[in-house]
Order: sequence, then structure tokens, then C-alpha cells
Amino acid sequence: MSELLVSLRSYFKTSYVVTDNNLCRLHYKASVAILLAFSILVTAKQYIGDPIDCVAPKDSIDLKMLDTYCWIHKTFSVETAFKGELGNEVAYPGVAPNKPGDKLVYHSYYQWVCFVLLLQAGAFYAPRFIWKLIEGSRVQHLSCSLSDPVYDSVTCKKQIKLITAYMDANAGNHKFYFGGMVFVEVLYFANVILQMYIMDLFLGGEFSTYGWKVLTFTEWHWEARYDPMIKVFPRMAKCTFRMYGTSGDIQKLDAVCVLPINIINEKIYVFLWFWFVGLAFATAGWLVYRTATVMLPSMRLWLLRRKARTVPDSFLEVVSADASDWFIIYQVSKNIDASHFRQFIERYAKIRGDPLAQKLHGDSDNEDDGSGDTKE
Repeated sequence: MSELLVSLRSYFKTSYVVTDNNLCRLHYKASVAILLAFSILVTAKQYIGDPIDCVAPKDSIDLKMLDTYCWIHKTFSVETAFKGELGNEVAYPGVAPNKPGDKLVYHSYYQWVCFVLLLQAGAFYAPRFIWKLIEGSRVQHLSCSLSDPVYDSVTCKKQIKLITAYMDANAGNHKFYFGGMVFVEVLYFANVILQMYIMDLFLGGEFSTYGWKVLTFTEWHWEARYDPMIKVFPRMAKCTFRMYGTSGDIQKLDAVCVLPINIINEKIYVFLWFWFVGLAFATAGWLVYRTATVMLPSMRLWLLRRKARTVPDSFLEVVSADASDWFIIYQVSKNIDASHFRQFIERYAKIRGDPLAQKLHGDSDNEDDGSGDTKE
């Protein structure tokens, strides 16, 4: 199985330049990788055998043709047979002779599971694609040459001056950039809710409570449990095949089919239920945090203080005054060494008119920018 999933190994490599946050990576990296892995898994015939095997009276029909027909034209369960006594009234939950008027539950979604998982992976990556278009490698260009704490001091000073000049020239002009991030985070939340709704439709209204029911089901029999997994993904179902008899009349063949593929499907959707529900709550919590960073300067100040503990609060207050400017500076802080970030904060506070910064670093603009091999 590792041979099938090895192609996803490179997907978990983390880019050195961080332009978003951990919550975003749970969506476009972890969720996409999980969905792609599941899509590959359900197509791996060598691990689950034939996806369907049907039985019929001896010599009545070619079994390979019956398997193909029932796979294409879907199987069904008898609704009333889910509650029958196993071994006496029914052969298996949902498998029993059906009479006119009985409600039949048809199963065909297992044919589409691999495609639906693939489309969902694309949907989870779409907000990431939008953010890359908005971001435009801005953080990468601002933080280049500053990730290493031991670096050419002249190069570092020049880069810090460039960042400072950029932030000073564009102060208050990052609202679209910050708004783009907020939009993408809201889009992640809307997407996970939409995916849960789509899967609920896909599974006939069973997905919304699927995981909770799996946790609370009671055992029916040691051979077959009447639990939500059996009802949503039956391991045995029925199939009706009609053909002409020797006299030209239409004969109905009532076949019973075993569905090994549902052993995989049921586990996949149990995991996805818990993953999506957890992801939805985590994203909702993150949106509360994002609202706090927009509305509360004290929150922005606290986050910056974690990145520059030795810098006076008055410097950080200058940097965190505008939410959009604070955001891009905070993104840059994730990609540069703490000592370089501290120098940037001090220089930027001076340029923005902080009295303490001007007093402590009044001569910073007169520093030697000549070439040299000095290391910091």
C-alpha cells in the first residue's frame, strides 16, 4: 500500500517561506492529502479484491456478467429487513425477499466514491490557489536573506532598510492584502460546511449524523451488527437481473451480492466525519481569533510581543496600530530570524516617529553600508 501512497510524500514537504497559517495548512495540505490518499485507496483492487461478487442459482447466468450488471445498475436493500431477526427472518441486515410495496433502498454511490473524493480534494485546494494569486510572493521578497541568524551583516542591513522603506511608503495600503487573507479563511470555513452538506446528499442524508451514530450503536450479532455503517455501506445487498427464458418470457433473477469495497468505504467516511467536524470547529474558532486581531489592538500587540520579546512596547504599538500593516509584518516575522526582526521593528518605529526609538537609534541611518565579510 505504501507504493500507492508514496506519490503523496512530496506533498507533505513544507515550503520554507510561510505565507499563511497552520489552519490554512490543515485545509489545503492535510485535507487534500487525506482525500487523495482515500481516492487512491478505493481504486486499489489488489487490497480489497473485486468490488462486487454476486451469487445466483447454479448455471442460471454467467457470474462475471452478473457482477458487471449489478455493479453498473446498482444494488438495493429492503428497508424492513434491517430490523429482522438475523438467521431466522433475514439472511443479513437489509437482505430478504421483497414483496410488492416494500420500500427499497438503492445503493449506487460506491461507484462514485473515488471521483467524489478527488473533486473534494480540488475544492479544498481552491482557496489556497486564490490566496497565492492575492499574495503574489510578497512575503518571500520582503524576508529574503533574513532567515539565517548568521549572515552577512551588510546584506542584512540593506534588506532591513528595504523592508522598512517599503512599509513606510505603503503604510495603510495593505487592506486588500489583509482582506484577502480574511476572505480565504472564511472561504475555508464555508467550504468545509459545504463539503459536509454535499456528502450528506451523496449518502442519502446519512452523513450528517453518521459518526455520532457509529459511536453509539449497539451490537446486533457477532457476525453482523446493525449499525450505521451497514445501513449506509452495506456489505451484502440484492440485485434483480431480468432476462428472456427459453419460451421467450421474461424471467426475474434475484441475486445476492457481496460488496467488499464497502469495508473500505465505511471506514473512510467514519474518519472523514470526525475530520470534517473537527476541522469545522477549528476553523470557526480561528475566525473568532481573526476577528479579535482585527478589532483589538491589544491582541495584535500581544502576538508581536511573542516575536520580539526584548523590544519596548511603544515600538510594537507603532507597528500594530493598523491591522493590515500589522498582518504583513507578522507574516514577515514568521520567516526571518528574531534578531533581524527586532532590528526591523526598532528602525520602523523610529521612522514612524516613536520618540524612544528616535532617541535610541538616532544615528542608525548613518551606519556604514560598505561591503565586508562581517558576520552577525
